[in-house]
Amino acid sequence: MEKEPIGKCTNIIKGSRRILVLTGAGISTESGIMDFRSRTGIYKLAPEYILSLGYFLEYPKEFYQFAVDNLYHPEAKPNRGHEILAKWEAEGKVQTIITQNIDALHNKAGSRNVIEFHGTIRTASCVNCGQVYSTEEMVKRMASMENFYVCGHCDTERERDRYIKPDVVLFGDAGDWFTEEGFQSIIAMIREADCILVLGTSLLVTPFSLFPSYKTDGVPLIIINKGDTPYDSDHDSIVIQEQIGETLNRIDEQL
Repeated sequence: MEKEPIGKCTNIIKGSRRILVLTGAGISTESGIMDFRSRTGIYKLAPEYILSLGYFLEYPKEFYQFAVDNLYHPEAKPNRGHEILAKWEAEGKVQTIITQNIDALHNKAGSRNVIEFHGTIRTASCVNCGQVYSTEEMVKRMASMENFYVCGHCDTERERDRYIKPDVVLFGDAGDWFTEEGFQSIIAMIREADCILVLGTSLLVTPFSLFPSYKTDGVPLIIINKGDTPYDSDHDSIVIQEQIGETLNRIDEQL
């Protein structure tokens, strides 16, 4: 790992008070959670459409089995990268974390200002009445009920209209932040930031991939990711293709 980028990043973070962080699967792989698109990722096990709204509505049992086996990791613990971000937030440096991840590890590490852009695997909700079920409860229902995915708190003519859907944003789905108002709120946060820190995402999936393009010109974009991103050659970018936890730890030691 080169010393020069670490020194540059340290100086930038030392002088920042409104850091906006964008995180993807790469920060969670260091906690033992499988990513999606790498050579050993989830999409090598199964096609993308399994994580679509259409597949869930057509095959709810199979969807839940796949989700519980591959997306639900209650035993996973935050790693050093998560912990340092929480520390920097407590110190008044990190303002907001916007994550593609659904594992809640930022929250477990102690970060408070977290936008889970693609939702969370911690809960599921009835698509009709909104009744919330913990995923732990859904796992127990799977083991004891035939139609465990049908809400018992409301009634509809068709069972399909009261399915209990995991609170993750699926393909063909839309999350709480996918509204015009939600998107504009995020853009405003990005434009107010004095540093954008990108961790563990190749920034290829829209609309998340568009977020760095809204930053104010001249604001540094620090990218720590094992692979390339579309923003690597931007004049404001500093790119480090190394482990996130190790890199953030080295920066934190120099602050």
